[in-house]
Amino acid sequence: MIPVLFKIGPLTLHTYGLMMALGVGFALWFLYAQAKKQGLDTLRLIDAAFYTILISLVGAKLILLLSNFDYYVSYPGELLSLARSGGVFQGGLAFGVVFALWYFRRKKIPTWKTADIIGPALALGHFFGRLGCFAAGCCYGRACDAPWGVTFHSEYARNLTGIPLGQRLHPVQLYEAALNLLNFFVLFFVLRRKRFDGQVFALYIINYSVIRYFTEFFRGDHPDRAFLVRGASPFLSVSYPQLFCLLGLAAGILLGLLLKRRGRA
Repeated sequence: MIPVLFKIGPLTLHTYGLMMALGVGFALWFLYAQAKKQGLDTLRLIDAAFYTILISLVGAKLILLLSNFDYYVSYPGELLSLARSGGVFQGGLAFGVVFALWYFRRKKIPTWKTADIIGPALALGHFFGRLGCFAAGCCYGRACDAPWGVTFHSEYARNLTGIPLGQRLHPVQLYEAALNLLNFFVLFFVLRRKRFDGQVFALYIINYSVIRYFTEFFRGDHPDRAFLVRGASPFLSVSYPQLFCLLGLAAGILLGLLLKRRGRA
C-alpha cells in the first residue's frame, strides 16, 4: 500500500488520484478510438462524457448518503472526502445513465450504439480506480484468514481512510479490479461481434451487478452500513449496495431483452 507517491514541499501526489486520472484517461481514449472507428461524432461524445462524469459523481455521493444516512449525519465531513467515501458506484452509474440518455437525445447522438462503447470504457476505468483504492487503503476488506490476505501498515492511510493496521484483510479492491479488467475484455470481445445496438451496454450492467454483489461480501470499510437483510454471516446478509446490484441485474436483463426484440423488429 503506497498512499503517497511523493511529496515535494506543499505538493503531494496521491496514488489514488493518479490512478483515478489514469482510469479516466484510458476510458476516454478507448471511447474516442472506438467512436472514431464507428463514425460517431468524437468531439460531441467527449463533451457528453465530461458532463456525465460530473453528474455521476453527484449521484454516487447522494446514494452513499442515503444508504449510510446516520453515519454521515454524525460525520458529514467524510462525505466530502474522496478517499474516505468515493461514493456508491451503482448510484453514479444510475444518475449517469439517466443524464446520458437525455443528453444523447438532445444532441442527437445514437444512443445505444454509443452506449456499447461506453460499457467497456467504464470497466477499464474502474479497473484503474480500484487499484487506486488498494494503494490508498480505502474501500478495504474485512478480516481474512486466507493466505492471500494483506496487511496494511501506513499510519497516513489509517488517518485518511480508517483502515485497520496490522490485521490481515481481504484485498477486496484487487478482487474487483481483476474482475473489472476481465469484464473489459469480455465486453470488448462482444463489441466486435454484437448482434444489436445496446447488447454490450446491457451486458456491462449485468456483469458489473454480479461483480459488485460478490465483492460486497468481503467489504469491511463500513461495519455499520445499512442492511436490508442481516444474517448470521456476511454471506447470509444483503446490504443496500447489494440491493442496488439486484435491481441493476434485473434492469440489465430487461434492457437486453427489449433491445434484442427491437433489433429483430
